[in-house]
Amino acid sequence: MKIGLVAGESSGDVLGAGLIRALRSRHPEATFEGVAGPLMRAAGCEQWEPAASLAVFGLIEPLKHLPRLLRLRRSLVKRWRQAPPDVFVGIDAPDFNFGLEKKLRAAGIRTVHYVSPSIWAWRPGRIKTVAAAADCVLCLLPFEKALYEAANVDARFVGHPRADNIPVTIDRLATRKALGLTADEVVAVLPGSRASEIKMLGDILIAAAARVAQSRRSVQFVTPVASAALRPAIEARIAAAGMRDNFVLLDGDSERAMIAADVVLLASGTAALESALLAKPTVAAYRLGRITYAIVVGLKFLKLTHVTLPNLLMDTPLVPEFLQDQAQPEPIAREIIALLDDPDRRRMISDRFARLRVELAQNTDQRAADAVIELANH
Repeated sequence: MKIGLVAGESSGDVLGAGLIRALRSRHPEATFEGVAGPLMRAAGCEQWEPAASLAVFGLIEPLKHLPRLLRLRRSLVKRWRQAPPDVFVGIDAPDFNFGLEKKLRAAGIRTVHYVSPSIWAWRPGRIKTVAAAADCVLCLLPFEKALYEAANVDARFVGHPRADNIPVTIDRLATRKALGLTADEVVAVLPGSRASEIKMLGDILIAAAARVAQSRRSVQFVTPVASAALRPAIEARIAAAGMRDNFVLLDGDSERAMIAADVVLLASGTAALESALLAKPTVAAYRLGRITYAIVVGLKFLKLTHVTLPNLLMDTPLVPEFLQDQAQPEPIAREIIALLDDPDRRRMISDRFARLRVELAQNTDQRAADAVIELANH
């Protein structure tokens, strides 16, 4: 069995490596080739192009890389038409992979798209693009399957890989000790993993932390810095707020930062799901640039009343959201203080989040492998 793969970004590399291992455990003779990251390469994929070459973000930046990306896609189509894989798996990277999948499918190659785009939030008309590109869609979230089935698209809910890997038992006090946190209360502050997020939210979240500190006898804040390049900007904002003695900065290690916390304050995004899977009461904030926000609102791209993923997965939203102009230090601080003052509420939230982890922990790698093998044998 030969499987073609194209992954973009580190998250796609993680999914691809897990899929390769699961397939190889059942088909040791299987071969894998395509656009791969270091984890996929280590798992046994022949790397034709690094996955990092697809990691292009923003509105303008992709345009500069468009000729190169189109050349890459043409070369992949040509190569796989000449020596077809049994199944092609496009992992996320929808802007690149949908066009590739459509051409390969037209050539008679069976195609899988792994990770549904957020059609439930942005541009629902994209479901037609998915239907034209993929024989099967592998969904990480349970409600996505029904959306595709309503459009007669074969979709499988495979669970979320982070739920499979998250620690089931956590020791908050031992983690605090290991991180050198000595206060009675700890708040994890995660302002984002990109410079643009730090610029938009860093001052606001740190100012909210300062207000919390003014009301508490003993509180510390722990911030995992996503990359070394972001540390100076975060340190400067903490110093400007006079909060240097209140913050402990970590090099990455978001999981331990959240485990140590009573409450997590974060930029809404993938970290919100990780926080929920760790059963942590969470407060989320987010801001877009004013022009981007005006476009989103004006063109009615956003279809949701909530944007934080845990809120979309539960009947009752449990993550307070402060979005755009509502993202202000004072109301954010009030919500954190209310959670710190109410251990019963925190316990209720933690219990519900623990159930969410069980719902999403579905042995994702093996379920994804099942779907690929079924398609290969069809």
